[in-house]
Formats: sequence, C-alpha cells, structure tokens
Amino acid sequence: MANTYKLDATLRTDKGKGASRRLRRTGKIPAIVYGGEGEPVSISLAENQLVRNLQEEQFYSSIINLNIDGNTEKVLLRDLQRHPARPVVLHADLQRISSNEKVKVVVQLHFVNEEACAGVKQSGGKVMKAMMDLEIYCLPKDIPEFVEVDVLDLNLGESVHISDLKLPEGVESVQLAHGEDHDLAIATVTK
Repeated sequence: MANTYKLDATLRTDKGKGASRRLRRTGKIPAIVYGGEGEPVSISLAENQLVRNLQEEQFYSSIINLNIDGNTEKVLLRDLQRHPARPVVLHADLQRISSNEKVKVVVQLHFVNEEACAGVKQSGGKVMKAMMDLEIYCLPKDIPEFVEVDVLDLNLGESVHISDLKLPEGVESVQLAHGEDHDLAIATVTK
C-alpha cells in the first residue's frame, strides 16, 4: 500500500483570480475538494507543505489525510495547475474518497534488471520504455506505491506487456478492463 500523507488546509470564502493572487502572495495555494457525499469546498493549502510533499513520487498516487480547520477527510490529488514559466503551483484539485469504493489512480512503473536483461547482455540491445506509469483501479487501501516491471528474461525484439505484470491482489489495470486490444507494450528490447 502507498504511504499516507497529511496536509493542513483552511476554508476560503474569497474566490476568483484576484483573491487567488492575494492568497499566493501570503504563501498559500488555492485548492478545491470535491466528490464523495459532500459539496465542493474551496480551501487554501500551505505552499511549503504541499511543495515538500510533491517532491516524493508516491505522493501523486497516495491517500492524503486532509485536515480542514480540524475536520479530517481522506482525499487523492487529482490535478495540479503549475505556472508555465516558473516552478510555482497555482491550484490543486483534491477528490474525496471512500474506503469501500474503488478509485482510478495512476502509479509509477519501476523497471528492474535492465542491465542484466538477456537482450542487453547477450545481444547488445537497449530497453526502450514505452510507458512510465500505469492507470489502475482498486480500493484505496490496495493502492501500491509503484508497480514493478521485471525485464530480466527479455531477448532482443521481445516486449513486456501490461498483461505480463504481476499486480497486487485487488488491483486491476484500467487498460486491460477495456479488453485484450488494450494490452499495450510497456518496454521492448531493441538494437
């Protein structure tokens, strides 16, 4: 299961471009929480706390305990708006989750045994990665930190597909749920 993170937030009543700019000047980031049984709520997040968590790869697919003025909700990060020229987060979208409803999450793929791969060692090939992440469907408690892709047994010209992955119990690929036509290649050994 992925790590659980914590963010502190406060409700905000001022909305719009001007209010958001004033908020950013004070070290806060405007955000919205939606989904679940509640109404959408406009909040502000501490910029330094959010940016620190964004440095970790698994934050993007982990459960976040969001503390809004003393009330805690479980949410997932759904979208970030960033400034086009500066490394600044402009806005965040968070979705409420329920522990008994499945969610779609994008998790990172971690490739192992690239140097020991048969096609690389014996034939001088390279592992070409076609995908770096995978969209999965599972209960929040089953969200993995990452999905491991083992390329050890690949020979020159062979590929590893989504159907070849060993997903944890209770986790299914969104692409494979659409049928065999969507069994994409994740990595291929080429010359």
